[in-house]
Amino acid sequence: MNQLLETLHEKLQKRKQEGNFRALKPQSSLVDFSSNDYLGLARNEILQINIEKELQKLPQPHLGATGSRLLSGTHPYVLELETFLAKIFQAEACLIFNSGYQLNTAILATIPQKNDVILCDELIHASLREGKNLSLAQSYYFRHSDLEDLEKKLQKFQEKPHSHIFVVVESVYSMDGDIAPLPEIINLCKQYGAYLIVDEAHSTGIYGKQGEGYCISQNLHQDIFARIYTFGKAIGGHGACITGSKILIEYLINFARAFIYTTALPLHSYIHIRKAFEHIAENIYLQENLYQKITLFKTALQNLSHIQLKESFTPIQILKIGGNERTKLFAQKLQEKGFDVRPVLSPTVKAGEEIIRICLHAFNTEQEIAELCRNILILAKEI
Repeated sequence: MNQLLETLHEKLQKRKQEGNFRALKPQSSLVDFSSNDYLGLARNEILQINIEKELQKLPQPHLGATGSRLLSGTHPYVLELETFLAKIFQAEACLIFNSGYQLNTAILATIPQKNDVILCDELIHASLREGKNLSLAQSYYFRHSDLEDLEKKLQKFQEKPHSHIFVVVESVYSMDGDIAPLPEIINLCKQYGAYLIVDEAHSTGIYGKQGEGYCISQNLHQDIFARIYTFGKAIGGHGACITGSKILIEYLINFARAFIYTTALPLHSYIHIRKAFEHIAENIYLQENLYQKITLFKTALQNLSHIQLKESFTPIQILKIGGNERTKLFAQKLQEKGFDVRPVLSPTVKAGEEIIRICLHAFNTEQEIAELCRNILILAKEI
């Protein structure tokens, strides 16, 4: 083994010793309490039929995109879809990227410039962290949803000459399931002349009559510089889009390297996106069903002791266990009972704050949820 491979091997061994080694596993046959398929659209037979019907209407063949969006990868259907999404998201313009990760890195690497400042909530997604690291702007974290800490930093950088300030948050946080205090954050951004960027990844599809996300459902969208929506979670497909002004979208088309230099999505992915939003609008009961399941879960665990159920009224429910080994054992015991739940370990979260992240879905039955909660209550006293 050469020197480089030895170094890599040592790091892998260290990770194993710390109890946080990762390995790929095939999809589980257990009851799904881990995926982001909140509305069940990734497994919806009616949606699949509608996608296939739409695909057959278009000229054959339609496999790969054959190039980037700026070369051969912009099918007329894509432009129609971006117009369709701009209307749903009540924005002047919209641009589709291949994934939320790609989009998040692109916007922060492209829009903020050398003399600008990026202020990020400390719990933003890894893709936004990577984007800020790629940016020429200075970047800082503020404490999670802490308005006082955010305002102190806004005050500090407001006086910096010739700079723009960008505040970056998520509407629904993926690791805690909590919702950002967006009305207050918007007011602070107005007061200090900052530009707000909101990642709506985990609210897309589950809020609003057309699945348009949390910001629009709360009538907050008009005061946000850029909103990011992803289609690999409640939409059950792939890809993402950014909405905002026409100038913002044109700038990204011209300067976002992650957009310019990558092959576009296959046509099937774009059709999935459109048909999924149409399906949500025609079957709004899916959202109602989902929130009934959330209430059922929280009610069943209202007497939980020994471990903490974090406050969340979203499909993301968090059991705070603590310790990599203890958290893995707790998850393993639930898996042995037939429930697909996953531990989230350090370094993904801070040491000592390891969790089990439970995702609820419209398709989970009341019996499945009741049985899961019964086992959680038992294990909480035993482990």
